[in-house]
Amino acid sequence: MNDDVAIRARGLTKRFGTLTAVDNVDLTVRKREVYGFLGPNGSGKSTTIRMLCGLMRPTAGEIDVLGYKIPRDAEALKRRIGYMTQRFTLYEDLTVGENLDFLAAVHELTRAAARTRITELLERFWLADRRNQLAGTLSGGQKQRLALAGTVLHKPDLLFLDEPTSAVDPQSRREFWESLFELADMGTTLLVSTHYMDEAERCTRLAILDHGRVVADGTPHDLMANLPGRTLLVEADKPREAQRSLKDLPGVIAMAQIGTSLRVLAKAGADFEQQVAERMKSAGLVAQVHAIAPNLEDVFVVATSNSKDTNHAAA
Repeated sequence: MNDDVAIRARGLTKRFGTLTAVDNVDLTVRKREVYGFLGPNGSGKSTTIRMLCGLMRPTAGEIDVLGYKIPRDAEALKRRIGYMTQRFTLYEDLTVGENLDFLAAVHELTRAAARTRITELLERFWLADRRNQLAGTLSGGQKQRLALAGTVLHKPDLLFLDEPTSAVDPQSRREFWESLFELADMGTTLLVSTHYMDEAERCTRLAILDHGRVVADGTPHDLMANLPGRTLLVEADKPREAQRSLKDLPGVIAMAQIGTSLRVLAKAGADFEQQVAERMKSAGLVAQVHAIAPNLEDVFVVATSNSKDTNHAAA
């Protein structure tokens, strides 16, 4: 495997009976990247991560992680990676410090090394003043920072984070991501699954998963720049009526009301703006129609709608 590649998977597949949870996924994650998995619940994100970690055996496919063949070398890989889920998995009836002391013992750190490392992590993740507080009494954001401190205690080269911020408030999410970028700056590779668009936009590169397949892959900028079709903003005096009047217009993929405006995503070409304006006029609505830059949510909608079309055709 290329020395600059942290994760390489080819043809990765996982079946549970007749259900295909992960379907022939190819994946390449470079070292020191913050690589994102974006997808709805049930899209295969967690199953893929568990296979990459060596926690679940694939039905088919090849996996190389940090030079280890998985699942064959899964036990050896454990010393080089960290794995964190959305669920708080530390001991709520132990203090912050006691939790980290326990994990240090699990990782067989010497007392001196553990003391130094724990002090460093408590400072880095804004928990120094919480050292003697029971973990169960922390806020959601503090619990996630403690879980992250425990995950990186042994200085792993690669972190797998499975929807780590799904249960915390927006401010805590921003703080958590600042911690992730600090780790990336220090050379850690991160693979983060999320269903938040703003988090996906922060990633160096990302894959959009749907029905167990990678339906888009690239940098957020490139995915948005290369989105086919048109994204329009319709500013109408009656946005709900505008939405109803456009419902059967050929080429419309999706519509969403944003305040008093309507965001319209379409497969159609450059003349679509005029088609929308004419439909507004024929419906007796006062409206202004503008072409606007696509966002990552537009990419997600197009990619997953194409996936549904493919699945329907295959059926």
